[in-house]
Amino acid sequence: MKRKNAGNLVFILLVLLTIFIWLIFPPEREGVENYARYLAGMTLGSLVLVLMSFSLFLSTRPRWAEPYFGGLDKMYLTHRHTSTAAFLILFVHLLVVPLHVFDLALGNYLAIIAFSGIVSIVLPTLAPRIPFLNRMTGETYEGWKKLHRFIGIFFILGYLHSITVNAPTAKIAINWNQVFVFLGIGSYLYTELLGRFFKKYVPYTVEAVNHPNSSTTEVVLRPKKDSITKHRAGQFLFVRFLEKGLNESHPFTISSAPNEDGLRLTIKACGDFTRRLFANLKAGTDAIVEGAYGMFDYRTGGPKQIWVAGGIGITPFLSFIRDLKDDLSHHVDFYYTVRHKDEAIFVDEIEKIVTKYPRLKPYIRFSAVHGSLTVDDIVKNAGGDIRGHHVYMCGPLPMVQAFEKKFAEAGVSRENIHFEEFNFR
Repeated sequence: MKRKNAGNLVFILLVLLTIFIWLIFPPEREGVENYARYLAGMTLGSLVLVLMSFSLFLSTRPRWAEPYFGGLDKMYLTHRHTSTAAFLILFVHLLVVPLHVFDLALGNYLAIIAFSGIVSIVLPTLAPRIPFLNRMTGETYEGWKKLHRFIGIFFILGYLHSITVNAPTAKIAINWNQVFVFLGIGSYLYTELLGRFFKKYVPYTVEAVNHPNSSTTEVVLRPKKDSITKHRAGQFLFVRFLEKGLNESHPFTISSAPNEDGLRLTIKACGDFTRRLFANLKAGTDAIVEGAYGMFDYRTGGPKQIWVAGGIGITPFLSFIRDLKDDLSHHVDFYYTVRHKDEAIFVDEIEKIVTKYPRLKPYIRFSAVHGSLTVDDIVKNAGGDIRGHHVYMCGPLPMVQAFEKKFAEAGVSRENIHFEEFNFR
């Protein structure tokens, strides 16, 4: 079993074990008219609690768990899958055990509230491009996050529903459920209330704001007291600037080397928030930093590597080369592609650094002049055979997805193709 898949396998085993426990230690049959439907309803309800507790746990962003999922970005994919599965099973549970709207029992009303709340939160997540649903979140990432913060409340109401409506006599199965209920509630409280007491969020100050070109902001951050835990080159963090219009938490790759005193973030103005940041962020602004996260690390790859940076995707590679100290032990073809020359950043610094490392061969490409970079170009420059190479990519998702497919067709194992997905919604 590969370590990066261990977390997902554990979740799958716990789901299967939940079903097994309900089948081996079922509730009593006495007094139950349709026992099969009753047992199915209880089992499905239990699965919803288990899967939602997984999602709430992953929302705490536990750094220690990253190696068991392959990085925080992969953890969020699992979070999305467990949330979607819980949502779909919730509907099946409703069909098996219908809501009794006119039954005055407390448990039924708790079910209606929990179900309505979960639906109102999950639907905008699953369908952010549907205008009606997207309006519920103000059509912004931060609006979605604020709405998502209530999911734990409805999880608790769902649990209260489960113990106030036809509470089964299956004590072993019920006790098994309690473990996940405590996990879910504890995770929710940690995310919303307790994280600040565990140094999850670290105060920084914006020391300088630079503009390498007309659309990019370099933010230099200095810790007010303690810094975040020492990061690795290529990792990212979440930062919130305590200024009107900028007080939203967003992930950005750290472009500085780990041995620098402060942190440098290099951010392209390509969305509403990043445009406001480009126009309004000033030195002296307070910030809250969380991290660092991620497992995008060339040092874990093989001796022959290809690095591909598209646009602002240069940031982890800036951290890589700024962190170089001794002779580079890997042979690296390093591609940095932008449309126009004025979009490229820190080119002089890159060219100065690579002169010290003969195994690091740079290819800086302007597609408006040289044409779009292709995998065929990369294969040709590598001598015609890249089957033994490790590939590290960062850039626009359509580019990364297209290159992933082409690299696989060129014989690179998909396990040797590395990139991160910054889609945390």
